[in-house]
Amino acid sequence: MSLLSRRWQRISLTLRSAILFALIAALVVSAAGGYLYNAMRQEMIYRSDLQVIGRIEYYRNVLSKRFPLDRLVANTGMFENMLGNEQDILIFQIQGQAPLINVNPANYTLPPMTPTSGDHPQRLSEVQAGMTEQGVPLRGASGLVTLEDGRVLQISVAHVMVNEQKMLARYLWRVIAAVVAAFLVIALLGYWVMRRELRPLRRMATEAAAIAPNTLATRLSEQDAPQELQQLIVSFNAMLDRLNEGYQRLTQFSADLAHEIRTPVGALMGQCQVALYQSRSVEEYETLLTSNMEELERISRMVENILFLARASNAQSVLIYRNLDIAVELQRVADYFEGVAEERGICLSCEGGGQLRADAMLFQRALSNLVANAVRYADEESHIILRVSTEKGRQVIQVINQGAMIAETHLDKLFERFYRVDAARSSHASGLGLSIVRAIMTLHGGEVRAQCFSQPPSALIVFSLIFPPGEDQNPLPQKAKRRL
Repeated sequence: MSLLSRRWQRISLTLRSAILFALIAALVVSAAGGYLYNAMRQEMIYRSDLQVIGRIEYYRNVLSKRFPLDRLVANTGMFENMLGNEQDILIFQIQGQAPLINVNPANYTLPPMTPTSGDHPQRLSEVQAGMTEQGVPLRGASGLVTLEDGRVLQISVAHVMVNEQKMLARYLWRVIAAVVAAFLVIALLGYWVMRRELRPLRRMATEAAAIAPNTLATRLSEQDAPQELQQLIVSFNAMLDRLNEGYQRLTQFSADLAHEIRTPVGALMGQCQVALYQSRSVEEYETLLTSNMEELERISRMVENILFLARASNAQSVLIYRNLDIAVELQRVADYFEGVAEERGICLSCEGGGQLRADAMLFQRALSNLVANAVRYADEESHIILRVSTEKGRQVIQVINQGAMIAETHLDKLFERFYRVDAARSSHASGLGLSIVRAIMTLHGGEVRAQCFSQPPSALIVFSLIFPPGEDQNPLPQKAKRRL
């Protein structure tokens, strides 16, 4: 059965639809033909019953008018002519005696019949069904009539449905022929209609086949598309938009990554070439190695950050959730950056507290990246605030600093990889810190937000870590080890 199912599934949709549609039509035609066949059969039986009881009533009426019985007996051939069917049966019999008239050319056996008394009319319900040895149905009935001399005559009549059976057989073959013809015609017409109506789908397939990485901007046309395909086209085009956006981001990321790595690698190669050009003192080699180590450390941090982002994007991390005291965590991060902040005359302060369920290490990393970014780009002699608040039942940790105004167009792109508001920031960082923050918040089911408010002579920059409510935090299974 599974083999047949697989073969059926491999057939084209057009052919399958045409066959199924034709089968349904054939079933409908068969049902209609069966109903009409049965209705015709019942009508023929009804007419045969009327014919049988009509004959009984006719002879009853003739004999009740003092028509001589001897005269009827002497003209047996007349009855055969009156029956009109050489296989029909007519028997006149005085009860207890041999039949006076016995018209039964084929010697059929009548079904058991109870004669109707002479003072009661013959009814259709009293007609009995029988069957000949050849399998031909017959309908028979019997009635009594009192003669002038007081004798009781039993009239038995039966109609053999030979012609009706032949007619029904011809009609049945016509129904079968009609069903077969309807199946074939509807299958062919259905196949033609399906192929014609599926042309937009084939056109979509042709257009989709032409889309390549270098033509991701191409979109499927909605012109003349049927309503059923419009939603599919819209969804497919939306998918292409996402793919194109992801491809462009990947292309840009690759270009930025190559540029970021090329700079320190080029510096290392240049310094080594200069050092190898002529002999140097031990102190000069030590200075060179120290400089090279700084560049290598920068490359190492960049590689670690890229690996973190890749694993976070593929959900290859397992969060270890703990109940954190937010005030303690904020103060710990503030103490860590206190020395760097003092060099620029920046003051760090913490406001608020509460409990938060999160991965402690990742939370500290996200918060540290925001604070490091604030310390690096805040105005000198300014104030950085680490604040805890709530927003619609969600815990919000904010890092607020004063700095240069950031245009609205840049705010949503700050968390993209290697994105920088201006070229001046290129020499200070790799451009991955805020991307890591967003990745960490995505792992927690939360979000990160950047806002900028004008506050002359500078601006107020607010980065917010927004965690979901406690019941919405669903840590991943604890089976795997941390891979970040």
